[in-house]
Amino acid sequence: MDFMSKIKSKKIINIAIWTVGILIILAGAAVAGVHMYVANSLPKIEGEVDLAILDADVKVTRDGTGVPHIVAQSDADLYKAQGYVQAQDRLFQMDLSRRQASGRLAEVIGENAVSTDKFFRTFSLRHAAEQSWNEYDDEAKQILQWYAEGVNAFIDEVKGTSKLSYEFKLLGYEPEPWTPVDSLTIGKFMAYDLGGNWNMLAFRHWALQNYTEEQMAELMTQYPDNAKSIIEANLNNPVDVAGAFNVELLPNEFNGSNNWVVSGDLTASGKPLLADDPHLGLNTPSIWYQMHLQSPEQNVSGVIFAGIPGIILGHNESIAWGVTNVGPDVQDLYIETPNPDNPTQFKYDGKWEDAIVRAEPIKVKGGKTIDFEVVETRHGPIISELVFKKEKPTAVFSMQWTALQPTRELRAIIGFNKATNWEEFETALNDFRAPAQNFVFASTDGTIAYKANGDIPIRKKGDGQLPVPGDSSEYGWEGFIPYDELPTVINPESGYIATANNQIIGEEYPYHITKFWAQPYRYERIVEMIESVKESIGTADEEGNVYEGFTRAEMKAMQIDKKNLYAAEFLPGFLETIKANDQEGKYTDIIALMEEWELYDNRDDAQPLIWHFLIEEIKETIFKEHMPADVYEMMPGKYQIMDEMLRKAYAGNEGVWIKQAGGLDQVVYGSFERAIADLKAKYGTSITKWQWGSYHKILFKHPLAGASDFIASYVNPATMGSGGSRVTVMAAATDANGNINHGASWRFVADLNNLNYAEHIVGPGQSGHFKSKWYDNQVSRWVYGRYHRTYINGEIDPAYDLILKAQ
Repeated sequence: MDFMSKIKSKKIINIAIWTVGILIILAGAAVAGVHMYVANSLPKIEGEVDLAILDADVKVTRDGTGVPHIVAQSDADLYKAQGYVQAQDRLFQMDLSRRQASGRLAEVIGENAVSTDKFFRTFSLRHAAEQSWNEYDDEAKQILQWYAEGVNAFIDEVKGTSKLSYEFKLLGYEPEPWTPVDSLTIGKFMAYDLGGNWNMLAFRHWALQNYTEEQMAELMTQYPDNAKSIIEANLNNPVDVAGAFNVELLPNEFNGSNNWVVSGDLTASGKPLLADDPHLGLNTPSIWYQMHLQSPEQNVSGVIFAGIPGIILGHNESIAWGVTNVGPDVQDLYIETPNPDNPTQFKYDGKWEDAIVRAEPIKVKGGKTIDFEVVETRHGPIISELVFKKEKPTAVFSMQWTALQPTRELRAIIGFNKATNWEEFETALNDFRAPAQNFVFASTDGTIAYKANGDIPIRKKGDGQLPVPGDSSEYGWEGFIPYDELPTVINPESGYIATANNQIIGEEYPYHITKFWAQPYRYERIVEMIESVKESIGTADEEGNVYEGFTRAEMKAMQIDKKNLYAAEFLPGFLETIKANDQEGKYTDIIALMEEWELYDNRDDAQPLIWHFLIEEIKETIFKEHMPADVYEMMPGKYQIMDEMLRKAYAGNEGVWIKQAGGLDQVVYGSFERAIADLKAKYGTSITKWQWGSYHKILFKHPLAGASDFIASYVNPATMGSGGSRVTVMAAATDANGNINHGASWRFVADLNNLNYAEHIVGPGQSGHFKSKWYDNQVSRWVYGRYHRTYINGEIDPAYDLILKAQ
C-alpha cells in the first residue's frame, strides 16, 4: 500500500470511528431521554398536592418498602385518598384489569385481543357487576363512589401530561374515568380466577365420547351420583370440545393458598399467631397492593386488589384473618337443545323458551367494530360457540355460575376492616359469596376460628362432575348450603387450624362441595410442622432453656419450607423400579444421589431437578399421547388422577391407562431415561453441576413484556433461581420453560400479642413503575423469605410524607 493510500485508509477508519461514536452518543442520548420521560411519570410521594375533593387534609406516608399509610379525619376522605394513591402507583394495572374483565382490551391493543374480549364478554363478568351494584346498600355505594372520586382526581391531574404513566403512551391511549362498577368488575374477575370448574366438565364430556367406560372410570375421582341418566344425556348430545379453545384464558389450576392459625396454648406469648399466603399468578406489578388505612372509624392494614377500596386480607388492632381457596363446584354446564328454527330458543320441559340476547359490540383499535352477541338461557350464558369448534350443533353448553348472581363482597370487606371479634367478623362473612374461601381468623381475646364461606350450590340431581340436561326441571340448583351449615371450627382442642386447598369435610358432611381437592402434600407438611412444634413445647435444650412454643420466626420459616412430601410418597417405589430395570448400571450414580436426597426442593441441589423432570415425564407418558393437545391442556387434575393410578399400580392393580402406556415398569423407567437424557442435553453430563435453581427461576412478568425483548428487558424484573415447588409449602409452580409464574403472591404473619405491626412479603414490589425503587425490591425477599414489618401505630422510619390538601 502506497503512502497516499495509507492516509486515505486512516481517514476512512477515523471517519468510521467518529460515526460509530456519534451513533453511540445519540443512542445513549435517546435512551437517556426515554429514561427521563419515563421517570417524569413517577408519582409524587413527598410535599403537598391540592386535592379539591377532600373535606380535610389527608396525610400519606410511604415507608421504607413503599407501603402507603393513609391517615384521614373521616372515612369519606380515607377512601378518596385510597383511590388517589392506588392510581398513583398502579393506574395502568387497574385500567388493564377492568378492560380484561369487561372484554374491552381490543379497543387499546387491537385485533389480537378480540378472542379474549369475546371470552370475557361471554363469561359476563361486567354484566354480573352491574347487577351486583343494584344489590348494594347506600353505605357501600357511597364508599365505591368516594373511591372512584379519588381515582378520577388522579386521572384528571395527569391526563394529557407527561405525568401519565408511560404504558399508556406506549399503547397510545388515555384512561377513561373510573366508575364504581369498574371496581366491582375487578372483584368478579377474582371470582373467575378462583372459582372455575367448567373446563373439567367439558373435558369429561369429551372423554365420554372418546374413551371406553373403563378408561373413563379411571379419569373420575369418584363415579358420579345419578350416573346412568347423566352419562346417557352426555353420550346422546355430544358437543364438540376439541379444536378451538385458547387454554391461556383458563385460570391457573394451582390457584390456591396456605393458611393456618395456632392458639395461645401453643405460642410463647400466650396469644394466637396467624399465617396466610395466597397462591396466585406472579406478575409485575403484583396482583396485591399493600396499604394501611386509618380514620377515626378504623385502623386496618393488609392487601387489596388494585382497583378496589378497603383491605381484603390483613389485620386491624383487634383481629387478623387470611384465606385459601375452597375450590367447590360452583360452575355447572347444561346441555341445551336449541330450536332448529330459532337459535335463540331452547327446550325446557317440552316447550321452547326465549333466551336473553345481549348485544356486545367489540371495538377494535385500528379496525372495524365487531358485532357480537351473548345468548343467555335460564341457566346462564351459552359458552360452547365461543370455546369449541364452529360447527352447527344439535346441542350446546350453557354455564350456571354463582359469581354471575348479584353478590356483595365489598359489604363483607367493610365489615372485616371494622370487626373487633369473631361474632362481628362472621356476620360480615355472610356477604362474601363468590369466590368461596376458607377463612381463618384470630383475635386478641384468644379466639381462633375457621369458616368455609360462600355460595355452594345444592343440586337437584348429579354432583357437579358432568354436564347435565338443560331441557328438564329435574336438573338444576335448589338453593345453596345454608350459611349456618357451612364448615366451621372455633377454638378446636388441637390448638390449631390449617387449610391448603385440601379436603375440608368428611363423609358425614351432608352436602356436596366437590369431589376434586388439591393434592394433600402442602397441608400434610403444615400439620407435620405444627405437630413437631407442639411436641417440643416444654422441652429444654442443653443449656436448660425451655422451649415455650410458636413465635413469628417459626411461622415465617414454615411459609418458606421446601420439604417435598410428594416425593416422599412416590420416590421409593420409583427408585425400586429404576434399579430393577437398570441392568447395565447406567444410572448408578444418579440412583445413589436420589437415595441420599433429604427431600427438600433446595435451589442448589440436583435431586429436585431430577424429581420434577421425572414426574412431568410420567404424566405426559400416561396422558399426552392419548388426547388432542388442547384437550390435554384443558384437562384439570392430571396430577391427582395420575397419583391414584400410580398408587393402584404399585399396589398390584395396573389400570388401563398404565397398561396402554406400556405397563408400570415402562412408564416409570422409560420416563426416567427420557428425563435424564433431557437434563443432560440441557445441563451437561456432569450431574454434580445440576441445580434446581438453574431451571426453576422466579419470573415476575409484566403484561407489556410480550411486545418485544427490548421492552421486556426494562419492565421484567431480573430472574432468580429459587427453591420450593408447586407441592411444597413454599409454593412455586412453573410454566413449561421453568419460569416460576405462580405461587405465594403475598406472605403474611401476624402475632395477636402485638398487632401494632405484621410481617409481609409482596413480590416483586409495591410500585407499578419500573423507575421506582419499590418496583422490584422484594424479588430477593420473595426467594429468601425476608419479610418487612408494616406498622399501624407510631412513627414510621424512613418516611416519605405527602399531604393531600383539601381546598
